[in-house]
Amino acid sequence: MNPDHCAQPSTVKTYTQIKGRTLAAEFFNRPTLEVTRDLLGKNLCRRHNGKITRLRLTELEAYDGPHDKACHAHRGRTPRNAVMFGPPAHWYVYLCYGMHWLLNIVVGPKDYPAAILIRGAGGISGPGRLTRALDIDKSTNLLPATRKNDLWIEENGLTIPEKQIARTPRIGIESAGPLWAGKPYRMVWNRD
Repeated sequence: MNPDHCAQPSTVKTYTQIKGRTLAAEFFNRPTLEVTRDLLGKNLCRRHNGKITRLRLTELEAYDGPHDKACHAHRGRTPRNAVMFGPPAHWYVYLCYGMHWLLNIVVGPKDYPAAILIRGAGGISGPGRLTRALDIDKSTNLLPATRKNDLWIEENGLTIPEKQIARTPRIGIESAGPLWAGKPYRMVWNRD
């Protein structure tokens, strides 16, 4: 799978008819890798210009606390990463390379800085492409993942079989060193 491949608009799968309940903060207040695995296949939902788009989550990366050298919080709290130290189920949105907004959901208990980067959903692969397609920017940063804030994640009754999940190293984090760059913290739903 090429992480930089973006599906043509005609192949992006939206699931407007499959509506479920919004995932509560308790869902996200668990170990990072457990939440990452359980998020695969859930609906990422965005209300924009009066329309709701639902995209099934297909590619995620876990960033697991202060010991994880690839995690933004491994050197401590900063104004940029402060949301990661807060309660779970809040959005952490930051600018990468000065041009791509990246969407993360905070997980785990308060004061344990962990988040999951949403790399792909509904046929859109690439975290910058995803935020561009859903018109997500810094205005979403710090907000709870709720319908009220127009960006949330829904349960849809789908459980992804373990055999359809590829666990690989995360992308573009070589500077974290070989131990952390090699951790299989990226999870991809292989539907083929």
